[in-house]
Amino acid sequence: MFEFHWPWAALLLPFPLLLPWLWPERGQDPAETTLEGQRVTLLHPQIIALQAAFTARRPGLQLTGWLYRALLYLLWIALVLALMRPQWLTPYTEISTPGYDLMITVDASHSMEALDFTVDGRPVNRMSVVRGVMGRFIEGRSGDRVGLVVFGSQAFVLSPLSLDRLAVRQLLDGIVPSIAGPATALGDAIALGVVKLRERPEGSRVMIVIADGDNNAGRFAPSEAATVARENGVRVYVIGVGSKQASIPILEEGVVRYRDDLTMDEGVLEEIAELTGGAYFRATDTRALEEISARIGQLEKTEAETRTAYLPQPLYRWPLGLALIALLGLGLFPEGRKRFVGRTAGV
Repeated sequence: MFEFHWPWAALLLPFPLLLPWLWPERGQDPAETTLEGQRVTLLHPQIIALQAAFTARRPGLQLTGWLYRALLYLLWIALVLALMRPQWLTPYTEISTPGYDLMITVDASHSMEALDFTVDGRPVNRMSVVRGVMGRFIEGRSGDRVGLVVFGSQAFVLSPLSLDRLAVRQLLDGIVPSIAGPATALGDAIALGVVKLRERPEGSRVMIVIADGDNNAGRFAPSEAATVARENGVRVYVIGVGSKQASIPILEEGVVRYRDDLTMDEGVLEEIAELTGGAYFRATDTRALEEISARIGQLEKTEAETRTAYLPQPLYRWPLGLALIALLGLGLFPEGRKRFVGRTAGV
C-alpha cells in the first residue's frame, strides 16, 4: 500500500507557473532594458523591430533553453515529491491471546526509603521489598497485559499495557524512592491508572496498588479515586508495605534516622480495596501473591484480539535522487540558463 504522509505539500507544485507574474522585471518595457540590465538610450519609432533585426541567435541556444527549463521543472517536482514523504505501508498483524489487563501502581515516595524490613538478617527498605515481590508476580503473569504507573508528588505512566513482561520488569527494577518526588499522590495515581484501563474491554480491568497508606499530595483523595475506579469497572487490589512500629528507621542524606511519622495507615488502603470490589494484602505475607493470583483468576478474561498495524517504509530517496540528477543536468547546460533568463526578462 502506497501513500504520501504529507500530501498537502502538493500545493507547492504549481508555484513555478506563478513566477512570470511574480518576477519583478516582467512588467517592464523590453525597449527599456537589455539582457545585461542596461537602459536603452536610442530613440527610434520602431525600436522593437530594430532590436529584433540586429539580434543574432546561436542555432543550439533555443534547444538548450527549453532543456534547461525542463530540468528546472523536473528538479522542483522531484523536491516537492520528496517533501510529501512517499512511503510504502507493509501490514503487520499482531494476535493477542486471552488475558487480563493489569496496571501496577507503585509508590515511589520518600517514605519507601524506610528500613523496616529485613532480608537474611539485614535491614532493607520498602522499595526493595516491592521490587522483589512484584517482580516475581510479573514473571508469573504469562499472557496478561501489564502496565506500570509510578507516583510520588505526581503520578506518571512508566509503561503502557504491554505483553512484554520482561520490559516491564526491567522498568520496575529501575524505580528508586523519590524518583517522582518525596510526597505521596496516591489518589492521583489511582485516577491515572483508571484512565488507562477504561480503554480496555470490561471484565478484565485490574489495578494493583502498592503503597504505604499515606496520601499527602495530588488533587484526588484516595476515596474519590476509588469511586472513579468503581464507576469504570476497575477492581483495585492493594498491597500495603511497611510495619506498625512506633519508630521506624529511614536513610536520609546518608544517615539512618528514626521517625515516628512513617507508620502505615492500613485503613485507607482497605477502604480503596473495599470500594472497588478488590482485596487488601500485606506485603510481608508470603501467601499474598498466591491469593492475588487466585482472585484475578476468577475474573473474566479479555477475548483474543487481532490488530493490524501498517509499518511505513520511506521512499523519499527516489525523488531526491531524481532531483540530484536534474541538478547535475542543469550544471551541464550553462548556455540554457542564459536563454532561460533572457526569455523570463521578456527579451
